Amino acid sequence: MKCPGQDTQYWNANSIFNVKCPECGVSVEFFKDDTTRKCGKCGHKFVNPKMDFGCAAYCKFAKNCIDTLPEEFLKKRGDLLKEKIETEMKKYFGADFKKVSHALNVAGYADKIGKKEGGNMAVVMASAYLHDIGIPEAEKKYKSAAAKHHEVVGYPIAKNILSKLNAPNNLIKEVCDIIERHHTPLKEETLNFKILYDADLIVNLEEKNKKEPIDYQKLQKRADKLFFTKAGKKEALKTFKKKI
Repeated sequence: MKCPGQDTQYWNANSIFNVKCPECGVSVEFFKDDTTRKCGKCGHKFVNPKMDFGCAAYCKFAKNCIDTLPEEFLKKRGDLLKEKIETEMKKYFGADFKKVSHALNVAGYADKIGKKEGGNMAVVMASAYLHDIGIPEAEKKYKSAAAKHHEVVGYPIAKNILSKLNAPNNLIKEVCDIIERHHTPLKEETLNFKILYDADLIVNLEEKNKKEPIDYQKLQKRADKLFFTKAGKKEALKTFKKKI
């Protein structure tokens, strides 16, 4: 069975169209399921600008559905999955804007730290969006949002979300392992864990700072012990120096 979007019986008059070659301006005919076409005049190969590759970011049948994904898309595939995870997080937390805001802020710092430290950004960002996903269930089950509770119940919830999005099994495993202990690091930790930990710590300190101002001098002295990564430490000191 074909994906409806690729089955010609569902096509209409807009399913075949012309696009100007970005190199020479000559009109190039595209079918809606063409991933790329080569300009007949200059030979430039370019991506179908009207094709929605969103489903291919998480569909396990993408390779069967679309024979050859363009290189430009492959580079963006991780970003598309990240966007799906972010959406699922927002849907799960619903109107609890405080939890949504916390996750987004952690993701923001994780992105900065991860890129500087060279982490696996797919794992880092998925962990950032889902690290506190177990809090609502922990509050229901244990009447507490304590880390020891929401880390444990968050594991299966995160696994379910990632599985539904057909994320790679190795990504699911690592993200869920991080979530299960993101407040309780082991003696030896992975780089991806360290990035998430530092990003979460910065946001937690920011939230604490709103209630009770952080002593910047003390933070400077303790930074080496508080943060795992150089980028995390640097980002924290830069963040709180602005708040003095």
